[in-house]
Amino acid sequence: MKYVLLVPDGMADDPVLELGGRTPLEAASTPTLDRLARHGEVGSVQVTPPGMYPGSDAANMALMGYDPREYYTGRGPVEAAAMGVAVGARDVAFRCSIVTTDGERLTDYCAGHITTPEAHALLEHAASRIGEPRMRFCPGVSYRHVIVVQDGSDAVTTHEPHENMGRPIREMLPAGADEALLRRLILSSLELLSDHPVNVVRRERGLPPGNLLWPWGQGRTPVLPPFKVLHGVTGAVVAGVDVVKGLGMLAGLEVLDVPGVTGDFDNDYVAQGTAAAEALRGHDFVLVHVEAPDEAGHVGSIAEKVRALESVDSLLLEALLKGLRGVDFRLLVVPDHATPVATRGHRAGWMPYLLYGSDETQASGMPFHERAAMASPHRVEEGRQLIGRLLRG
Repeated sequence: MKYVLLVPDGMADDPVLELGGRTPLEAASTPTLDRLARHGEVGSVQVTPPGMYPGSDAANMALMGYDPREYYTGRGPVEAAAMGVAVGARDVAFRCSIVTTDGERLTDYCAGHITTPEAHALLEHAASRIGEPRMRFCPGVSYRHVIVVQDGSDAVTTHEPHENMGRPIREMLPAGADEALLRRLILSSLELLSDHPVNVVRRERGLPPGNLLWPWGQGRTPVLPPFKVLHGVTGAVVAGVDVVKGLGMLAGLEVLDVPGVTGDFDNDYVAQGTAAAEALRGHDFVLVHVEAPDEAGHVGSIAEKVRALESVDSLLLEALLKGLRGVDFRLLVVPDHATPVATRGHRAGWMPYLLYGSDETQASGMPFHERAAMASPHRVEEGRQLIGRLLRG
């Protein structure tokens, strides 16, 4: 038996007026998901423990079977693990986003999905001039980077940029331990990056500049029990974002580098589905994470969200199922959280899930979307329990 956990990040949503009161998942054409749902189990789950912010880090940790109340320390160290960045026992890692500001407010959490070469040029420029000896700049992909503070403290309040677009920068400056260091980073970066040649060209092209460095998601490196010890199966990860790759590495899973698999709208869904099926030749379990629905929610694009969900259905799932022909498998499809296009931020609560077994005869008769899931009698109170349903039936 092979096991697949498919996480379309931020898939869940709220009813949208422009879609006739349907959610993007209801409006999308998803015949494959609906077929699997009719012949499987549809239910709802609270992925993130109540009271915790429903970030993709804590939520995916829960879906992997780890209690985030016990193991979660912050997003920064998870992404650092994916990047191969060493974080000492006394160091603190921060996620550092390149964002856009008008000088007063945060206007774009991803600087228009700035390209990786542009981002690296900006980060290198800032690092060479800010000159903080305790601070190490670690370039990542697009707007997603990491900063490590030596002998740092995680007792500081920071703010997720994707949850705070439109808010005044001064209201969201770091507060607590090392606040002076972090505030200097933010305010110095604005001065250093605003007129950088990369941003001059971006403005000329009508693109938002990457003119501010924004640290958040701080923490020390967590220690996770190996996935194989916890669940008794070997596994792999096929994802385009460092936060999920990092979780896989910390859990001892094989993290595959698949060309074309990205954390944006240009994701190669066929390559991702094909790679997931191939991974199951050498492993029992594969985690497949798709970032595009979440990105669509954050930019408030109904069309992009519907397109991403339809691509998961018609491209990724079809490629995966083609690769699994003749193989007994169980498949769990569940978003880590909701990212409503109306609010452009994460939302916790009950998320829909679909559990399908190729060798099972149960039939829900339901399609797969939020309304159907809430009408189902199947409820899972904690996200970390759901993987047990996948692996053990």
